[in-house]
Amino acid sequence: MAINASTKELVSGGLFAAFGAYFVAESLNYEVGTAFRMGPGFMPLLLGGLLVLLGVAVAASGLKKPDIELRDPVAWRGMILILGVIVFFAVAIRGLGFVPVVVISAFTTAMASRMNSPLFAALLAVGLTVMCGLIFKIGLGFQVPWFGPWLGL
Repeated sequence: MAINASTKELVSGGLFAAFGAYFVAESLNYEVGTAFRMGPGFMPLLLGGLLVLLGVAVAASGLKKPDIELRDPVAWRGMILILGVIVFFAVAIRGLGFVPVVVISAFTTAMASRMNSPLFAALLAVGLTVMCGLIFKIGLGFQVPWFGPWLGL
């Protein structure tokens, strides 16, 4: 007798539950405390327990669905661009500076989706750069120059 279930949701739910159980087990190595006097193990215990419950719920919802999901082709363009942007950001942030790196990273990340146009990606990059500048440079005092020494400005 075959089980009529969604493999994707069963595996996802199982992973959620396993990670949650790990955090619950590790949190018991610390003092948990009470809700009014929380110890260092309280939040990992609480969040791990919630993750276990979420995993059980996801897996249970997968039991109701047949496993006839269509497989989408692998989005190589998106994966390569996103991974490349992470490496680029790490390598270039000190040399190019905050503004150029955020603009290039945001534009490239937006172009990882075939659904975005270059105009939308450019507008998103400018808006994200302004917002990140306000949050990280001005609000939090991030110690990276606006423009780096590689640009000679």
